[in-house]
Amino acid sequence: VFDDGNLHVDLARREVRLAGENIVLGRKEFALLALLLNNAGRVITQPHILRELWGGSHVEDTHYVRILVGKLRQKLGDDAASPRYIATEPGVGLRFILSNA
Repeated sequence: VFDDGNLHVDLARREVRLAGENIVLGRKEFALLALLLNNAGRVITQPHILRELWGGSHVEDTHYVRILVGKLRQKLGDDAASPRYIATEPGVGLRFILSNA
């Protein structure tokens, strides 16, 4: 379970709430969020994300990740320019931000 007072994610129950409101995530959106949370604070490369979510035959399809993370950020109210939860490491991958403290 991740809870920062605003975003609550229970991976076991597949529940996501933002400011107390339930957020409905698609299967791939939830899978990406779970992958990032399970590796919080660490950079997950685009090829790793693609292998985990779409399989080995899609490791070059980086646009899949861009589209999916855009949808996930929108649902979480996250801004790519000033991220609260999902940081982009240019040319490398994504990282779930544990704290802005």
